[in-house]
Amino acid sequence: MAEYDTMKFACLVEKGKAEVRERPLGPIGECDVVIKQLACNICTTDYTQWQGHREHQGYPMAGGHEGSGVVVAVGPEVKSIHVGDFVAHSTTGCGQCRACAVGDYYNCENTLGIAATTEDGYRGGQFGFANYARIHARACYKMDPTLDPAEAGFLEPVATATHAVETLAVHPGETVVVIGGGTMGLVNAQVARAYGARVIVSELQPHKLEKAKELGLEVIDSKNSDPVEKTLEMTDGKGADSIIVAVGLTVAYDQALKMVKNKDGKIMFFASGHPEPELHVSPNSIHYRRLQLLGSMNATQADYAIAAKLINNRLVNVKALIDPVRYPLSRIQEAFAAADGNKYRVSVTLQEG
Repeated sequence: MAEYDTMKFACLVEKGKAEVRERPLGPIGECDVVIKQLACNICTTDYTQWQGHREHQGYPMAGGHEGSGVVVAVGPEVKSIHVGDFVAHSTTGCGQCRACAVGDYYNCENTLGIAATTEDGYRGGQFGFANYARIHARACYKMDPTLDPAEAGFLEPVATATHAVETLAVHPGETVVVIGGGTMGLVNAQVARAYGARVIVSELQPHKLEKAKELGLEVIDSKNSDPVEKTLEMTDGKGADSIIVAVGLTVAYDQALKMVKNKDGKIMFFASGHPEPELHVSPNSIHYRRLQLLGSMNATQADYAIAAKLINNRLVNVKALIDPVRYPLSRIQEAFAAADGNKYRVSVTLQEG
């Protein structure tokens, strides 16, 4: 009997309650790998469901998708991943449908992403907060083994930011303003900088402004100055080429519409808002300004490949975005309680004893 025949995992069972359970890992498919998971970070989606803001996703929710670990077994058809490799992973997908054919595994027509339900009734099905996971090899990416496991767990967040920056078609020398200096705001900012852009972060909380400065980013203190006026001042009156709105608030959308350059500007709606915010924009303004309003969610496999390079080569500093306090799997409820919006990523360690 292998040590990974049974998996110990955390799931959300109702609003404000996470608990640890056990279940069989299941048979290893020909193209599967088994990962001894070391850490998984609590993302905004996980936390907001714990808060009760995403009841539509259902329970029990075996979420968690910002993990990493060491491969301990591989199926007979796996050639590119080996036992001992340090990996992080994306969503898996069926590999056969139209979405998977273009690397968009999250929108797989058969596995249904977060809406999927396992045979034993668990929603999500990624089991990120588990000591062992069984994943298709096509969804695994080799990470630098000298990285902290929580750093490698940033593969998915960096991939989603990469997708946003790719969608914006950011070019070297352009100016990008990121509204919001939380975890994903600063990940987006660093990815945009890696693409050669000048990046400015607009934020009102002092500790987030300091974190942005620590990462070498220009900042606008939106609590003590008008962010629109400051953006125009910092761009010689022209406005930014692109805005990434990393908070789901109407006030941020209003600012973005005034910060962006008058012609051919782009605004990326990166964050959702719960409850849903209002958007105040005139269709004529979009027409006459040739304004592009864009949305981005999740990432393709091409984005994941780029994200792995950005993290492995330290072009994006994710270490600075991890809360220093780590929680073992057995204290998952404490970990969720600690993961409030004023902190950066709270990480759960998955191997105890």
